[in-house]
Amino acid sequence: MKKHIIGLIVNPVAGLGGRVGLKGSDGAEIQRKALELGAVPHAADRAAQALQALLQLRPEMEILTYPSEMGADAARQTGLDPHVLGTIQLGRTSAADTVRAARQMMENGAELLLFAGGDGTARNICDAVGLQVPALGIPAGVKIHSAVYATHPRQAGELAAAFLDDEVKLRRAEVMDLDEDAFRAGHVSPRLYGYLQMPFLKRYVQGAKAPSSLSESAALEAIAADLAEWMKPGWLYIFGPGSTTHAVAVHLGLEKTLLGVDAVLDGKIAAADASEADLLQLLAGNRPAEIVVTPIGGQGCIFGRGNQPISPEVIRRAGRAHVRVVSTPEKIQALNGQPLWVDSGERAVDELLSGYLAVITGYKESVMYKVTA
Repeated sequence: MKKHIIGLIVNPVAGLGGRVGLKGSDGAEIQRKALELGAVPHAADRAAQALQALLQLRPEMEILTYPSEMGADAARQTGLDPHVLGTIQLGRTSAADTVRAARQMMENGAELLLFAGGDGTARNICDAVGLQVPALGIPAGVKIHSAVYATHPRQAGELAAAFLDDEVKLRRAEVMDLDEDAFRAGHVSPRLYGYLQMPFLKRYVQGAKAPSSLSESAALEAIAADLAEWMKPGWLYIFGPGSTTHAVAVHLGLEKTLLGVDAVLDGKIAAADASEADLLQLLAGNRPAEIVVTPIGGQGCIFGRGNQPISPEVIRRAGRAHVRVVSTPEKIQALNGQPLWVDSGERAVDELLSGYLAVITGYKESVMYKVTA
């Protein structure tokens, strides 16, 4: 019986800068700083979650991967016995390793490349194989604007399994990327880098990020007025990144960072561009808190893309009842009925947030909107 051959590539530093507030993980200096700040690698664990959904196909499947932290560890963690290609320098892997791995897997007959990372990893895969081999991203990065990623690691595995069973077709998906240094300085300029062929079922994949409209000032001011009425002394207000939350904060008289997570206490910024550790310190002593986030335009994600400092533990301490989702009506309408979704990094917290949440769309105006995990 001919076996399906799957290539697995893990970028071991993907997402490293997320919870420590560095807005990315590109470059050795940022990776060093992230580790100094206490960052914990998680890309291998997210790859293992995806592989769990493929275990049912184990007798019909062969996994090609790279050594240790680039895939072999994740495969063995799920009980698989992979065929390991190539060599790496432990703790010093690079984009060149990803490109080389993808090309070797293609040369060895891989019919699908599963890769765990972010937009930079998608670029590397695009450079390596272009449209020659189908590819599917397991989300593990900080910023994921590209449309080649599944919404959750487990859904990447389920979509890969459906593809191997000939249940889904391929389509071209955008690979997007941006300058991380400019991003850290508050400038967002994503650009189309190229395309990959990916298995596609709409409910499993995220779209490419869409920019917010610049002509929604009245709606944002109305949302700010609504928030102002329920902000209470002594409460911590955690504002997620994005142009919507930034504009709302400005209307409230706050100097919020555009792309960072900021904490507000008694009308003043208590922590700008906060890390998870900063937020947990501010939440010490059971301080009551509200979390204010906005969906990513065109995707609908509210936790797990670019706002990782608002970690599962931060969400637990605030509580589901104190998660405030804000959005202009235009952004909600652009989802065309697709649910909002979460990928916090912990399944239990994703399930906690599932169901229906009120989305504030104006002054004393809100809609109940479905959230999926």
